[in-house]
Amino acid sequence: MQHTEKKARYGYGHCARAALAACLLCLTGPLMAAEKPAAPPPILSTSPAAAGPGASAADEMTVSINQADAEQLASMLKGVGLKKAEGIVRYREQNGPFTQIEQLQEVPGIGPALFEKNRARLKM
Repeated sequence: MQHTEKKARYGYGHCARAALAACLLCLTGPLMAAEKPAAPPPILSTSPAAAGPGASAADEMTVSINQADAEQLASMLKGVGLKKAEGIVRYREQNGPFTQIEQLQEVPGIGPALFEKNRARLKM
């Protein structure tokens, strides 16, 4: 097959793909180097008990079960999605603020296993 026939058949698609890949790498570079948020919202705080060598930022964060909205609860608690978080907020609105962290288990869908998994992340 002649060179001109190959060009006509295959075109320059490989060059376009390589150029596109290079552009994508250039665009994602600044996103990778973006700064971390300066401080979490006031209802989130760092737990001094969790801080220590090798502790990650996620392990150090706690969330107030009396002040957080559904999105914050869902993002902070393991195994709690938006529906369960909305249930926590709804329970709090209907029954008043929690007086003990253990009361969270009274919310439908929050059992002992899920509560224990998140106990260190919870605060009043």
